[in-house]
Amino acid sequence: MSRKKSITLLSVGHACVDIYQGAVASLVPFFVAERAYSYAAVSGIVLAASVLSSVAQPVFGLLTDRWAMPWILPVSTILGGLGIALSGLSGSYPLTLLFVAVSGVGVAAYHPESARVARLVSEGSHTAMGWFSVGGNLGFAAAPLMVTVVATGGLRLSPLLVLPALAGSVLCLPVLRALHALQKKTASDGSGSRAAAGVDDKASFVKLSLAVVFRSIVFVGLSTFISLYAQQRVGGGTTAGTVALFVLYSGGAVGSVLGGSLANRWDRVTVARWSYLLTIVAVAGTVFIPGPAFYAFVALTSIGLYVPFSLHVTLGQDYLPTRVGTASGVTLGLTVSIGGLASPLIGGIADATSLRTALTPLILMPFLSWLLFRTLPEPTTPKPATTARQSRESTEAELAPVRNHHR
Repeated sequence: MSRKKSITLLSVGHACVDIYQGAVASLVPFFVAERAYSYAAVSGIVLAASVLSSVAQPVFGLLTDRWAMPWILPVSTILGGLGIALSGLSGSYPLTLLFVAVSGVGVAAYHPESARVARLVSEGSHTAMGWFSVGGNLGFAAAPLMVTVVATGGLRLSPLLVLPALAGSVLCLPVLRALHALQKKTASDGSGSRAAAGVDDKASFVKLSLAVVFRSIVFVGLSTFISLYAQQRVGGGTTAGTVALFVLYSGGAVGSVLGGSLANRWDRVTVARWSYLLTIVAVAGTVFIPGPAFYAFVALTSIGLYVPFSLHVTLGQDYLPTRVGTASGVTLGLTVSIGGLASPLIGGIADATSLRTALTPLILMPFLSWLLFRTLPEPTTPKPATTARQSRESTEAELAPVRNHHR
């Protein structure tokens, strides 16, 4: 299978998984309307999906570094969809938390292994990894539309939300078969004897991870409350909220593609640094500017937060070249999970004061990410292979640590 086709299928599969991360925030207005949940209560639902995912993704990354687990892609996709599908069936708050948490574990299991597979089939291409990330952005963008269409008929129709998971689990199977064939081929030609080269830069990886955490707080905080905030700033009821959430998620697709393209012209650290600097202004506009211009600032915020999205992943993998799965689990997972830890705090402040007051501290977060990126070096990466044989050797170098563990 060609690299382009493999990345395309992985990107669509990524969309089918990340639609369930977007679905959690998209269900918030319906939980409020149908079950009269408070701001703090709906924040707890986001937290349920985020906490387990935050802890589990690095764990699954460690497992991925030790054993190749391609089978986990279809399994985790189904698990992610099943949890969200069941969350609307019971009015019980504890059961809702449980089902959303199950979905979070499924999403957590998916990302480290999918990032490892994407790295192998893309041969480290920034552009290809950008397109893989776009799939997740499109999943986020589709979530509010899908949830609105289904939940308008009542949360009792939530089992229909499992359909993207069923599709995604099937779409990843051809890629797994192609990867298996590649592993057999590279094992038979003897090119897998080399160990992966590189030395871990743990200090830079920690700084990168902190920058990702601050970025995550902004994104998850806005994801949780932007639909409710839009109704206050623009008017128009739930429609205004759905449009705001769609803009927040769809702008990420533009940012991810732009980030990969810019990284081919300038280095990744420089691109991420400028992106965070511009995001400070965009978040401030989102919080303080009313009327139709609100949507423009939401779009700029989304683009600014997602320009470095795929760059976080490749930077993390290059800072920890001997622990690619762990790096993927932390960088790709933390961008959409650990920020949820701040959501209950935001919700509590909003209940005590106002949403505007609660969202104002988010302006500081991209500034902190910018400060951290000022201290990060651009890692040196090996030149891409120029022949078929070199390409096979480069790919097998990534697979060698996994085989060594098997032995």
